[in-house]
Amino acid sequence: MTQLSAETITIDMESGRVRAIGATGETVCAIGSPEAFAIISRAWLRSGWDNKYVYGFTWLGRPIIQLPEDMIRIQEVIHSVRPEVIIETGVAHGGSLVYYASLCKAMERGRVVGIDVDIRPHNRLAIEEHLLAPFITLIEGDSIDPAIIARVIEQTNTAKSALVLLDSCHSREHVLAELNAYAPLVSQGSYIVAMDGIMQEVAGAPRTQADWSWNNPQAAAREFVRSNPNFVIEEPSWLFNESNLMKRITYWPSAFIKCLRAEEPPLLT
Repeated sequence: MTQLSAETITIDMESGRVRAIGATGETVCAIGSPEAFAIISRAWLRSGWDNKYVYGFTWLGRPIIQLPEDMIRIQEVIHSVRPEVIIETGVAHGGSLVYYASLCKAMERGRVVGIDVDIRPHNRLAIEEHLLAPFITLIEGDSIDPAIIARVIEQTNTAKSALVLLDSCHSREHVLAELNAYAPLVSQGSYIVAMDGIMQEVAGAPRTQADWSWNNPQAAAREFVRSNPNFVIEEPSWLFNESNLMKRITYWPSAFIKCLRAEEPPLLT
């Protein structure tokens, strides 16, 4: 039996049944059903959070610290959008920058700009010495500092298409500020992605803060689209699906904010 927030989940392998009891009542379903898969996935995500599951992967030699399914799904989006530039706030060990750079190289299109308030010397060295370094530009500073935003614009103002990934400070206030700052760079049909909205789902678990139930990227994304009619929270279509499932297993719920109509890009002064 696994306790997940206010939900109690029982998995009976012998009978092949899954039972979930929560605030909305009781659900009993066959273990092979999509409903059971969703219930078990919620428990798996919580257990994975507690065990730091995502801290066990690298991409071409650099720690990536992302859920593997999220990386496969964002690859599908990048291949569909084919952006000329991918902007990511939050660098850490650089694994995700290297991942996006490898996609750019494979597609023979695009480059990556990574912004972080503190790029540690050993991580900078590893990224700058990586075989994919020619595809990566590093900018050190606060992603919502006007001077840093101006540097990013300078790096991207010739690109006709852009995709933005927000993976730095995940507070509602900071993510909302990033959304307002970087959304004008996003091209029509592309996305700005407010990552790690799982914070809302795991509030109260180890390594969390009590305010995560409201102070998280999901809250910022919802607030942003309410004030910006050119953007909508929209799940990208799956490019291939012969499964019985329709929803992602993800650390990024309500993350994909699609640009319906591009604004005029900000001009350098």
